[in-house]
Amino acid sequence: MNTIDLYGADWCPDCQRAKAYLKDNGIDFNFIDVDIDKSATAKVEEINNGKRIIPTVIVNDKPYTNPDNATLANVFGINEQGLVKLYGADWCPDCQRAKSYLQDNGINFQYIEVDKYPWAAELVEATNNGKRIIPTIFVNDKSYTNPDNSVLKTVLNIGHEAEKHIYDTIIVGAGAAGLTASIYIQRDRFSSIILEKKNIGGNAFLTEKIENYPGFTNISGPKLMQRMSEQAKTYGAKIETGVEVQSIEKKGAFFSVTSNMGAYQSKTVVLALGSTYRKLGIPNEVDLIGAGIHFCATCDGAFYRDKEIIVIGGGNSALEEGIFLASFCKKVTIVNRGSEFSASETYIEKLPSMTNIETHMNKESLAFLKDDKGQFKGLKVKDRTTNKEEELYADGSFIFIGLIPNTDNVKDLIALNPQGFITTTALGETSVKGIFAAGDCREGAIAQVAAATGEGVLASYGIRQYFK
Repeated sequence: MNTIDLYGADWCPDCQRAKAYLKDNGIDFNFIDVDIDKSATAKVEEINNGKRIIPTVIVNDKPYTNPDNATLANVFGINEQGLVKLYGADWCPDCQRAKSYLQDNGINFQYIEVDKYPWAAELVEATNNGKRIIPTIFVNDKSYTNPDNSVLKTVLNIGHEAEKHIYDTIIVGAGAAGLTASIYIQRDRFSSIILEKKNIGGNAFLTEKIENYPGFTNISGPKLMQRMSEQAKTYGAKIETGVEVQSIEKKGAFFSVTSNMGAYQSKTVVLALGSTYRKLGIPNEVDLIGAGIHFCATCDGAFYRDKEIIVIGGGNSALEEGIFLASFCKKVTIVNRGSEFSASETYIEKLPSMTNIETHMNKESLAFLKDDKGQFKGLKVKDRTTNKEEELYADGSFIFIGLIPNTDNVKDLIALNPQGFITTTALGETSVKGIFAAGDCREGAIAQVAAATGEGVLASYGIRQYFK
């Protein structure tokens, strides 16, 4: 449970002030009188380097020495709108997005890590029907499961002025392609804003280790994406997360971009929409997503430390993420539909050294298995040569079988190929003049960070030519 201890004394004015503030705002706490409890006196002195400073407030083992009311409001999430508690984890992209939005809008919130406190993980699971979905945010005891910024805006009554500024370029998507396009556009003295519905960095942000980006033999995806975003901001780019673009319309010489957070206007648009993980389409898959079935090892792998998992796929992503998961999971079983891996030799050569990785080749996934309680149990597979079926048991599963372009919202606006990828000219211009595409959503793109940065550069050159 959320443990709050206030060490103080009845005669202490600041203790009275802190107690009254917490009570007035509905915060439950344990008051421990240091004049009566000598062990409490010793603890306070230990925390404060030998000084008996009161009040000392300890929240889930973290101390605060004589906090003023503003500090208490920040620590406990006290706002005019009520109490706000965010249950999440530092490695969770959506948690970072939600935290940034609340901070940017001056909303206090108590942040509770589900990885650190078992009771917090249990509360999240109980709230979400057994699924550990984060962030789970409570506003005055009402829960919101992974709310996007528009939901938080409505629930917390956060004001948002209509966008009046006309940008030279609106970039939809803050992955490697979008960030690079912004860097080059800003250096050309054009103004840009990046609208991102989730986390800065796109799929690259979800990659634990990148070993093939020029200049870095080994760098984490989040760190590389953070450096790119910082560079874009250095040149003047504006980045807004939690903004989901709903429609794009050309009105005269300008484009109007409508989103869940309001309308924006620009002279050009870059679609760096990225892609989404492909699903298997087998029984029980949809029911178990987020509760045993996952698509991002960096996001959800931490839930399976010292447990057994199944990785489905045979390409670079499957082997790369499988090797990463094997570094802290008890056992990783890789199920590949083909008789050979399609991944690069770099990853294939690493497999023999991983003693806790087991491979099942030429196996077709038939259905995910549930136990008597409806929770994930394993995977049913069939040998494609013998047609023999078997059941593989594990604590969870990760699917890495390819990507689908995120182009549904623009299919009626610009030309797409039969697979849904955006068709473009050499400099990334689409069938609509002034709209450019870059990255994984573009036809012929290579799903690699280095390639995506190059596409961002091409789009910026296309915009330069357009303005000429």
